[in-house]
Amino acid sequence: MQYPDPVALARVVEEMRRLPPLVTSWEVESLRDQLARAARGEAFLLQGGDCAESFDDCRPDAIAAKLKILMQMSLVLVHGTRRPVIRVGRIAGQYAKPRSADTETKGGVTLPSYRGDIVNREAFTTADRTPDPVLMLRGYERAALTLNFVRALADGGFADLHHPEYWDISFADGARHAAEYRRIVDQIRESISFVTAITGMDSAILKRVDFFTSHEGLALLYEAAQTRTVPRRPGHYNLSTHMPWIGMRTAQLDGAHVEFHRGIKNPLGIKIGPAMTAEWLTELLGALDPDREPGRITLIARMGAGKVGDHLPRLVEAVKQTGRRPLWVCDPMHGNTESTPQGYKTRRFDKILAELEESFAVHESLGSSLGGVHFEMTGEDVTECIGGARGLVEADLERAYRTRVDPRLNYEQALELALLVARHLRKA
Repeated sequence: MQYPDPVALARVVEEMRRLPPLVTSWEVESLRDQLARAARGEAFLLQGGDCAESFDDCRPDAIAAKLKILMQMSLVLVHGTRRPVIRVGRIAGQYAKPRSADTETKGGVTLPSYRGDIVNREAFTTADRTPDPVLMLRGYERAALTLNFVRALADGGFADLHHPEYWDISFADGARHAAEYRRIVDQIRESISFVTAITGMDSAILKRVDFFTSHEGLALLYEAAQTRTVPRRPGHYNLSTHMPWIGMRTAQLDGAHVEFHRGIKNPLGIKIGPAMTAEWLTELLGALDPDREPGRITLIARMGAGKVGDHLPRLVEAVKQTGRRPLWVCDPMHGNTESTPQGYKTRRFDKILAELEESFAVHESLGSSLGGVHFEMTGEDVTECIGGARGLVEADLERAYRTRVDPRLNYEQALELALLVARHLRKA
């Protein structure tokens, strides 16, 4: 991306360097330790949130809805895995998005592509599409406000899900697994009540949870401005987020994104798709994790339903041959995007579920372990993905299609997926 005023850009970056960090190094280290446990099969990662956050979504109701669905999904997964669940939100910084083309043309007018609220604005005008460095400051401010509210909710009892009204699964009435969904939710409530009764703790322990943030480390000037050393810890930390990740478009071995992420101490995610070769992946691992640190690397596979068996086994085997033990995660969203005749980008619930099931099967067949899931989702009642127990169809998309970039699971679809994953894990 090209900023037209380099002096203004330098001024904004310098101002951000002087601002307080959004997260702390000890939180980053805690997450890395927990991800190392997940890679050993002792915990499970739930990573989820918006495809691309909007500054307009920095609202208490929207933030609370995201946190609520992540909390509920994590309890369902605890029930299924019988392991601790690590909660990582795509939140408080997911403001930049990669685009397949640098420009967009409408009505004979060509302008820069919209690259997320941290870079430019969505409206199709020259002024809005021109990259504006001040938006990085606005992104930092929105991230700080979001993170402050998330921490207040998580520390203040919002995570207490004793209350039955939090567990409305009436959307599943008539669905094939409705009775089993109810049984899972009833067992979760009974387990919480049992622990409360025998410990006598209605309790801070049950009401407070760890919650971490993540976003794609795409806008390097933003990331670098929040990267710094800290007292009594060696190395540099990117303190704009706990866990940045690298996408396929920026995973070039000689590229700036790999070079930047190589130099920070944070745990890193790497998105891998069908185009990833075994040689490319092993070289990436060597560049980004030369010391083979436990918890350093999370591999987020996004192949597409029906393609997992063609591509994932060779990558799992290649990593095994290196003797490394990263955390393997399934992102069943990005490989299953399609467009309707009306021009809506959407994803089908049954294909998302199919990729999850195929991924579990591949790892089990290879003696590996799928240790987490990565969803694009919202806690709100949007209609962007097709299917699920409610039976959304293409005609429903126009009712509440709100995403600016990619389609997200709504509250009901996200909770149903967690219930189905828990069902699978309990039977495994």
